[in-house]
Amino acid sequence: MNNIVNKKLKNYRYERKFHITNLSFDSIENIVNIHPAAFSEIFKERSVNNIYFDTNNLTSYFDNIDGVAKRKKTRIRWYGGLFGLIKNPILELKIKYGLVGKKLSYQVDSFNLYSHYKDSILNSFELFGHNSIPKNIKKELESNNPILINSYKRKYFLSGDKKFRLTLDRNLAFYMTDKALKTSGKVYDDSVIMELKYDECNDLSAEKITNSFPFRLTKSSKYIMGIQATLVS
Repeated sequence: MNNIVNKKLKNYRYERKFHITNLSFDSIENIVNIHPAAFSEIFKERSVNNIYFDTNNLTSYFDNIDGVAKRKKTRIRWYGGLFGLIKNPILELKIKYGLVGKKLSYQVDSFNLYSHYKDSILNSFELFGHNSIPKNIKKELESNNPILINSYKRKYFLSGDKKFRLTLDRNLAFYMTDKALKTSGKVYDDSVIMELKYDECNDLSAEKITNSFPFRLTKSSKYIMGIQATLVS
């Protein structure tokens, strides 16, 4: 039985998260820099942007809230400016199986995203016309609509043994959106999200990493945070 499970989880990884609300970003970064795992910055800070998709009944949202073991999250991600011409966007399907997950990525055609001060002329389904996306996934996406847009600044770190990646996210902003990708309801969050990412084979060593941080592991999803901030509250 364990062999069957291990085969299913091949290429899956862990993402351990810390939602930090009581420290400045500089203080958190200093803690990362003096960690025994010898984390070092490997990429300059950049802006990360996402459009999250869900069904009209918010299936992905409630699967997460209800703790469904196997669940999926769909988003389009790009880097740089949030509005204007979006170049090199990527469709990502994040598949969770208990505590581990994997990501499927597909190229999406460039498109324009306007602020809420302008009318959008883009039908969201045009985003999924790229030939790299399998037909079965395109069919599945027909029942999904853009629900939430978010953006944040991200810093990237790698442990000295190169087995653990760590990211720090700050300046979180969330926007409600409609089917035409017209945004409204902007909400800011001044907390910091720290994520520790590693392959399943390194899980036994991960406890030493997490225990050396003065933070508590939390269940944290920016999609859930955004929905609760813009739609639920």
